[in-house]
Amino acid sequence: MEDGTVQGEAKSERMEAVAPHPLAELLECPPETGKLLNGAAHCIEFDAGEVVFRQHGVCKGLYVVVGGLFLRKAERLKTRLTLGPARAGDLVELAAALGDGHHTYTLSAQTPGSTLMLPIESLSQVFESYPPLRMRLLEELAREVSRAYLSCCLNRTVHVRRRGNGDEQASAGA
Repeated sequence: MEDGTVQGEAKSERMEAVAPHPLAELLECPPETGKLLNGAAHCIEFDAGEVVFRQHGVCKGLYVVVGGLFLRKAERLKTRLTLGPARAGDLVELAAALGDGHHTYTLSAQTPGSTLMLPIESLSQVFESYPPLRMRLLEELAREVSRAYLSCCLNRTVHVRRRGNGDEQASAGA
């Protein structure tokens, strides 16, 4: 029993280490830089079912969900995957905004909602004038990847345990 508790605590500590940081902390920058970001940002409203951006499309900026529920979907190796929801306060498409500039998944509104979009050109200017912002966002992207990895590992463990229990029950009945 003790071993299970230790493993549970270790998983909890790993999840805390990769927990998302508050948006205000991530986008914190000097006043002049903040003014540039605020001046360039614009709010976009979406109806349920409307697509915000499509996988492989050119990234126009960094998106922050303001309200509503959005769903991330991707196609990988000819398989469609649901990557999970995006809710108010979530940064979406850090990988595209910080990487090659192409969306890695499709984002669509599940309910009426809105996003704040920081145009890629303005973001590039801010990165030039205040490099620590790029580093903070890269760190958040690393945490996002770690959260996804841990989630996959936990789901796989649960799946294997369930399958294992079924096998044990089948063996016990044989």
